[in-house]
Amino acid sequence: MAPPHNRRTGFSRRAQYGLFLSYVVAGVGLVIGLGLLLLSRFDPPAFSALRVGVAELTTPVASGLNGLRRAATIPSGVTDYFGGAGKIRALRKQLDEERAIVMRARTLNAENRRLRALLHVRDAEATPVIAARLVASTATSTRRYATLNAGSRQGVEPGQSVRGPDGLVGRVLETGPNSARVLLIVDAESIIPVRRARDGLPAIVSGRGDGLLEVRSAASVNAPFRAGDIFVTSGTGGLYPPNIPVARVTRDARDAAEARGFANPDSLDFALVQRVFMPPPPAATPTPAGAAR
Repeated sequence: MAPPHNRRTGFSRRAQYGLFLSYVVAGVGLVIGLGLLLLSRFDPPAFSALRVGVAELTTPVASGLNGLRRAATIPSGVTDYFGGAGKIRALRKQLDEERAIVMRARTLNAENRRLRALLHVRDAEATPVIAARLVASTATSTRRYATLNAGSRQGVEPGQSVRGPDGLVGRVLETGPNSARVLLIVDAESIIPVRRARDGLPAIVSGRGDGLLEVRSAASVNAPFRAGDIFVTSGTGGLYPPNIPVARVTRDARDAAEARGFANPDSLDFALVQRVFMPPPPAATPTPAGAAR
């Protein structure tokens, strides 16, 4: 018996079901995206609470995936071990070139210790809040955030600075019970008061949103910047503790220079959460009308 003429070539009910499900998933995703967009536009507090809740649910999963990703880097570590001879030679050459700088730095440190002893000055080191793991970061988005697997239950609060062993990472923006959202220094909304390490020139470091930073002088117009200039936090504004490395200028410029941050959130395992350098004064308690009389 010949097949019916109305049967199309390549007919497959499974393919039809798959195409139908793909349309359904796309439609549901579109509806959810529009709903979230409207919620963030007309009710930001509710959207923030929803975002914190999602972070609480996804942080344990992200912590597990982060551990697997770091375990997968073992073969590259073996390769680096066998190819370490060239790196050792390069490090020895760099050490010879910077020997004079190290000797000059030691001399300056000795002089600083002597002057501090004369002035009876003591540095007050703030006690860190907690060392926590950065489990996720937005490397491709126009906004740059990271997720910390510690929250309000561990003493983390909005405004506290987050730093790694190499330098400043960012500051805490939102907190949940066991997770926190960190605004990275490379985000376009990040602004950090800094000073140049070699002469104390005050400047402002702001994020560009593309993984780099911009340094602008806060003291004079057309201030010269040289490639290699190092900028550290100044403590101005009371948010970030002073003397945390922030950025290094990549090329000579005037007034505004391109720079690269010392800390890379994508390669960090643990970060240190520090208390606010100068917490705001407590709000004044209103005096009752009867007590004023």
